[in-house]
Amino acid sequence: MARGHQKIQSQQKAQEKAAKLKKQQGHGLSDQMKAAQKALVFSCAVCKSQMPDPKTYKQHFENKHPKAELPAELAGV
Repeated sequence: MARGHQKIQSQQKAQEKAAKLKKQQGHGLSDQMKAAQKALVFSCAVCKSQMPDPKTYKQHFENKHPKAELPAELAGV
């Protein structure tokens, strides 16, 4: 059992460790996955893969589905 100065040091160390854990909880993998999923707005009409912007969607469509007709949402891009 720790006494005196050693006890105070161990309490401070435990508080710092708890603060670090609490800070890290907000930046977990699940939060990152949710944010990434929100960014994927466009969904391919043929294969249902998701893309973040219309330019990427158009490139995907031209490369992966060259025989399919370009969707109306990509005609102006």
